[in-house]
Amino acid sequence: MTQVLPAVEIETAANPDSSVIWLHGLGDDGHGWSQVVPALGLPASMRVRFLFPHAPKMPVAINNNFVMPAWYDIRDANLAERADIAGVQRSQAALEALVARENTRGVADARIVLAGFSQGGAIALYTGLRYPRRLAGIVALSTYLIGADRLVAEASPANRDIPIFMGHGTHDPVVRYAWGEASQGALAAAGWRVEWHAYPMEHSAVMEEIAEVGRFLSRVFA
Repeated sequence: MTQVLPAVEIETAANPDSSVIWLHGLGDDGHGWSQVVPALGLPASMRVRFLFPHAPKMPVAINNNFVMPAWYDIRDANLAERADIAGVQRSQAALEALVARENTRGVADARIVLAGFSQGGAIALYTGLRYPRRLAGIVALSTYLIGADRLVAEASPANRDIPIFMGHGTHDPVVRYAWGEASQGALAAAGWRVEWHAYPMEHSAVMEEIAEVGRFLSRVFA
């Protein structure tokens, strides 16, 4: 049984009926993105539980095997060879365990959004597209698609029409803009609905982007 990861939890109102599980980037932790909730501008009537889990610590090859919070090892700067698939699948299982716990707390799969930034966004996409039951949506910021060549074969029929929000900085030196754009193109070509947003920023987020994510969440939870 996969251990449930510790997480920062924020509830916008009592008795939440919706959940957003938001995964941080490499070297960060759940506290880093937990400040984003007020900036989303969600309607006061929405009852949402936000979970910001902490990734386990591991050596990361591309950073000289320095031990840091990570969702998977990164072995190469080349996109095709970048992700450690076994590590990705461990994080997929950990994310699915968080979804299952939300189910036990009364939140249906169809009221759960998987979100993430950079490495966390890659896990949100990988997991959400393969998850066996319908979710509410996916938010993937400054990230890329892992296993694009296997996606159509591995994708869950339940989430073939899941709404996807992708945002990326046009000056991103870490996860190149071209990688995000190619990932969006691969999803769209395979039939997914992708709401794509580009911003003049580096590997970060801007208030305009966060506000757009808030509008996306308001729509999928409506």
